[in-house]
Amino acid sequence: MSQGSFRRVAWATLVVTLGVILWGAFVRATGAGAGCGSHWPTCNGEVLPRAPSVKTLIEFTHRLTSGIAFLLTLLQLVWAFRAFPRRHAVRFGAVASMFFMVTEAAVGAGIVLFERVAGDTSIARGYWMSAHLINTFLLVAAMTLTVLWASGGPLPRRSSGTPTYVLGGGLLGVVAVGVTGAIAALGDTLFPAKTLSEGLAADVSQTAHVFVQLRVYHPIVASVVAAYLLFATGFVTSHRPALLKPARLVSALVIVQIGAGFLNLFLLAPVAMQLIHLLLADLVWMALVVLTAWSLADAPESTSSEPTGSSAALPWSRLTDEFARPKETPPR
Repeated sequence: MSQGSFRRVAWATLVVTLGVILWGAFVRATGAGAGCGSHWPTCNGEVLPRAPSVKTLIEFTHRLTSGIAFLLTLLQLVWAFRAFPRRHAVRFGAVASMFFMVTEAAVGAGIVLFERVAGDTSIARGYWMSAHLINTFLLVAAMTLTVLWASGGPLPRRSSGTPTYVLGGGLLGVVAVGVTGAIAALGDTLFPAKTLSEGLAADVSQTAHVFVQLRVYHPIVASVVAAYLLFATGFVTSHRPALLKPARLVSALVIVQIGAGFLNLFLLAPVAMQLIHLLLADLVWMALVVLTAWSLADAPESTSSEPTGSSAALPWSRLTDEFARPKETPPR
């Protein structure tokens, strides 16, 4: 089992998991969460549903693809222990990915078994959705780091000081945006507005459901965190010029995400825009995780002599060869 083949497995695991996340949002947005009833892991008490409805097919497809993602994560874990030496960061990433995949399945099962799906408007559903969102972010972070380290990215060595703390604040901010976004999306699904003015009026109405009243906080939190991330990326690059390109990627994704958020609001949150908005949120999170990982690398500070040639354009060009190129290490 080679490290090169492992990288392909790690990428496949990450991509499939992102697809499962998006399909899960589609299940929620279409109200198909109860398509398999309150049964788990079976669907309406059957392993393979017979004469299923459309909602049953949507929910069953989500469960099926979730199972594929689970098996890929398990394969990634076994392969990591065969291809990489003891205490290697890739092993840590694979173990973390497996752990959060198990907790992801547990939270998903709890949502179904306690019937926090479809038209359920209880406050408890908001807590379940928030826990699901946080666990999903942790799962995606673990898988992203596994891909990064397996692809020759820098292994964590030490904190770079203030830049790392600043980026850590950004990570917490993105989680807060995600949680408020999950509640806002739940409000849009359960209490859809016919017009923008009707939706804005419902947001400030004292008689509206709490999910609708909380919906107004998402754009506020998102705007504050977006401004912080733009500041953070500029601050980091001023201290670590070698991180300019990954920092610019984070900034670009943040700007695109803010635009998508406003478009989602004005279009009254159609399902397609909700999925695009969620995908961009995951990409912002992944890019920020990678940038934070680079800041933790024991990279040399920039000097007056800049590298030339094609390597000068790469964010890892100033890193030592130990980090810049993956090495084939015989398994132990």
